[in-house]
Amino acid sequence: MQYIENKTFDEIVVGDSASLSRTLNKQDIELFALASGDVNPAHIDPDYAKTSMFHVVIAHGMWGGALVSAVLGTQLPGPGTIYLNQSLSFRGPVKLGDTVTVSVTVTEKTPEKKRLLLDCLCVNQAGKTVTKGVAEVIAPTEKVRRPRTLLPDVVFEGRGARFKEMLERTRGMQAIRTAVVHPCDEASLTGAMDAYAEDLIVPVLVGPKGKIETAARAAGISLDGVEIVDVPHSHAAAETAVELVSQEKADALMKGALHTDELMSAVLNKQAGLRTERRLSHIYVMDAPHYSKPLLITDAAINIRPDLACKRDIVQNAIDLAIALQINTPKVALLSAVETINASIPSTLDAAALCKMADRGQISGAVLDGPLAFDNAISTEAADIKGIVSPVAGDADILLAPDLEAGNMMAKQLMYLAGADAAGLVLGARVPIILTSRADDALTRLASATLAQLYVNQQRQ
Repeated sequence: MQYIENKTFDEIVVGDSASLSRTLNKQDIELFALASGDVNPAHIDPDYAKTSMFHVVIAHGMWGGALVSAVLGTQLPGPGTIYLNQSLSFRGPVKLGDTVTVSVTVTEKTPEKKRLLLDCLCVNQAGKTVTKGVAEVIAPTEKVRRPRTLLPDVVFEGRGARFKEMLERTRGMQAIRTAVVHPCDEASLTGAMDAYAEDLIVPVLVGPKGKIETAARAAGISLDGVEIVDVPHSHAAAETAVELVSQEKADALMKGALHTDELMSAVLNKQAGLRTERRLSHIYVMDAPHYSKPLLITDAAINIRPDLACKRDIVQNAIDLAIALQINTPKVALLSAVETINASIPSTLDAAALCKMADRGQISGAVLDGPLAFDNAISTEAADIKGIVSPVAGDADILLAPDLEAGNMMAKQLMYLAGADAAGLVLGARVPIILTSRADDALTRLASATLAQLYVNQQRQ
């Protein structure tokens, strides 16, 4: 057990000193910005920092001040110290990778009030002073020795970090020609144009031209060079966009400001020619902060109560997307409420049948196991406690929900309780469908377009 122990006023003599060293990393800067609210771009924006006096990202000045406080509060005098005054003079920047050594030295004692003055000095690895000052404190009069508190682990990952990695993998890929259906509000039009700016798609805007241009003006977006197919209303936009795909004039569809049912009705029309032998299904790709990799959840948006044949297609669609995301031989967890087969729970029977279908080659490209409860699918510890020996348990890439209700609740809980970011794609038609919600933000829309481009380019190969 490690302890923190103070030095009382009577134990301290002039000349006593204490120090600590800390190497600055990116997470230190981000956590300090998060705790303080100081988002000065000189500290967190590398592009802006290049134009600043120091040309690189630097630490907040008070980061050094916080280290001084740490020495005073934990070493000299230690627990029980009351901070009264602190002066700081900033003499040089602290850059990423710099090791700062902070020292405090007692220079004066005032017995009547139990006060101390301490010189405070912060130097970098080259011995150059970066911060200096004087602290005035009331020293403790009683001895304190306490166990050192263990701080929690911090999972600090920039929002959408895995989606950004996927976006980087698209660099150099050919943008996919995408029919954007009825983009007549700012959110859907901005999402399409953001994807265009990232060279993910070449948008063909299908909808009432006047409404599209009004939305563009409201969003401050230029439509120069962008093709607009003028149709009178959302129903016509869906039919026209589908026709563009059937004529091989578009590689993907993107939902705009219309109801999902309206778009999917046009896609499923037998005369449209977009249907294949496989059922359509929706796949969420989740970037969950506390999971070690992207997590695919299906189906949470289209198939309400899928039967066994439908589940086979749902699984295969998800496998195909996972492979496009460079997840080789994805691990598929077939979810239920329990991990044993129970004739009273149909999803356990479906899981067993799907595993056998995979054994016989009716599902390919992945390793399947089930039934598995959610905890056993994503937690190695939970699987070990239950004695489950499986290559999938605790390490799943894909979660097959037993029905739409379970899948939707699972995905929304990860988003709103666990802080997960989500992108979505519909597969099973001749082209992928970027099916976003009106509530989705710019990151979700851009990430969904990224999925579509990765998938289309994988299929081209």
